[in-house]
Amino acid sequence: MAKPAKCITVTEAKKLQKRWSDTRAKDIESAEGFKDACEFTFNIDELQEYIDYVKEEAEKQQIKKPGLRLFFAAYNDSKSKKATIFLCPTESDSKNADNIYTIDPFNRSNGGWPPKSY
Repeated sequence: MAKPAKCITVTEAKKLQKRWSDTRAKDIESAEGFKDACEFTFNIDELQEYIDYVKEEAEKQQIKKPGLRLFFAAYNDSKSKKATIFLCPTESDSKNADNIYTIDPFNRSNGGWPPKSY
């Protein structure tokens, strides 16, 4: 299998993550009063299962080329106040595509603690 066209280098990924940490993590920690989660791990099989589910459900709704949008989010319950992310299906891969609210989003990742830097 060929490497996907939108892959970035490890060096670029490190720069992007450092920039986020340098420009946003400190503000979040200051505002929330604690160091927050900044990386999340998904099981590849579960992620593939979700992608397959989105494709199948989108096809039923005659959505030809669905996309996935990643949202930053935060818990607010007795277990955690930390950040999380969730994936939401979209009607296409366009940056302006509408969310598909008739297909459930995907969450339940594992956030490393303490957070790991890339």
